[in-house]
Amino acid sequence: MATLKLYVSSISSNATIKKSQSRIQDILTGLKVEFEIIDVAADNGKLATMREIVGDEKAIPPQLCRGSEYLGNYESFEEAVEDKNLDAFLKL
Repeated sequence: MATLKLYVSSISSNATIKKSQSRIQDILTGLKVEFEIIDVAADNGKLATMREIVGDEKAIPPQLCRGSEYLGNYESFEEAVEDKNLDAFLKL
């Protein structure tokens, strides 16, 4: 199974983005879900890859992917948590 990837930005000055990234990480860690954090601020190539996978040249973190398959953004993650459908959303 392909690795779950969480695209984040370590230098975002937007408090909402920071909270969203942190919440996703906290939930995944709490559920013992293995995932890789990819910091798009460290490498423009990673940002370009994230946007290509998402299919939106203006997409911003956080974004979730499994391998090169786009799963969703923070809003869709939260919706899956609220609907108790996180396993299906993350394709676990």
